[in-house]
Amino acid sequence: MSDSTPAVPGTAADEAAKAAASTNAGAAFGISLEEYLLPATRRIQLIGEDGTLLSPEEQGTEPGHEYPLPSDETLLEAYRHLVIGRRVNDQNYALVRQGRMAVYPSSHGQEAAEVAAAVCLGQDDWLFPTYRDTVAVIARGVDPLDVMVAYQGTWHQGYDPKEHRVSVQATPLTTQMLHAVGLAKAAGLRGEDVVCLAMVGDGGTSEGDFHEALNFAAVFKLPVIFFVQNNKYAISVPFAKQSAAPSLAHKAVGYGLAGERVDGNDLAALLAVLGRAVDLCRAGQGPFLVEADTYRMQAHTNTDDPTRYREDAEVQMWAERDPLRRMTAYLQGTGALTDEVSEQITQDAEDVAARLRDAMNAEVELDPLELFDHVYTVQTPQLAAQRAQLAEELSRTETQEA
Repeated sequence: MSDSTPAVPGTAADEAAKAAASTNAGAAFGISLEEYLLPATRRIQLIGEDGTLLSPEEQGTEPGHEYPLPSDETLLEAYRHLVIGRRVNDQNYALVRQGRMAVYPSSHGQEAAEVAAAVCLGQDDWLFPTYRDTVAVIARGVDPLDVMVAYQGTWHQGYDPKEHRVSVQATPLTTQMLHAVGLAKAAGLRGEDVVCLAMVGDGGTSEGDFHEALNFAAVFKLPVIFFVQNNKYAISVPFAKQSAAPSLAHKAVGYGLAGERVDGNDLAALLAVLGRAVDLCRAGQGPFLVEADTYRMQAHTNTDDPTRYREDAEVQMWAERDPLRRMTAYLQGTGALTDEVSEQITQDAEDVAARLRDAMNAEVELDPLELFDHVYTVQTPQLAAQRAQLAEELSRTETQEA
């Protein structure tokens, strides 16, 4: 095979080409392979907490780890998702307290990471979210009403994963990471140009599936980005009791992945880092591990009491690093976010919130017999008998009430 002839996806030649690309990745950036695999010494940050552009010396970049600032147009579109995401988080939090939703794991304060994960992907790429990544799912194009029905306690997920290229939101920790590497491997065998991004929290990195997924992806040089939102607490366990590594991004090098650590409340830095990771994965230089340094501002879920394991002063410190406030200030400073544009984005967010309220407040007429309809493709005799028994009991109750 000549140098100009591409390797057939899934063949030994293709695997050898990917291995060579990974080995030479550092050289392409003028650094050693070890420098390429290890994260930059400091986390990548482009926009300061006050909304001003940081100087190159303050951005945490170094040779081989330089990241250009996304355009104002790109940032403004992502900002729109950021505003809508914040409004959805706060509206859902209220709906839970009103008894209209069974549970909701809020990502208030983490919306920049959520949005960046969704918008950095191409149309044919796949997103694998966790239960907390509602904002990412919505930013990927799924109707908010279709996302929320799962939290209302219905029997189905609410949206078609294949239509949106978004996997179902995973409640079991880190199972979605194995699904991501499996899909990426299958896509490669079919010759499809697909990048997968799997989201996980810091607590999930302690699960066995996390390590299995990273190792599998690294061995087969799969186009997968493992995106860790380090929000400091796995429910009530602080990060310091989960890992002794300098950062979660440092875990990548042990598997032969490149890792990077980025300010998870800096939308610009997130788009830059994840965007480059997507491009490199598409060029056969994946996989990657990206850690977003962020914070869970609200409770783990409505059943959690965060005051038992963290101090108010810590929460207030992170409130001052709010990603929404930061990007608002930056875009106003550049002139991209005018009053007219801001009003329209706010109205879009309010429209989404109003639709959610109307949908969640509507009384739903439930059919208990639906419990049996989608368990098996062909219903078993035992299940059919149980369905018939319940139908008879319901009919008898209706007759007595009449």
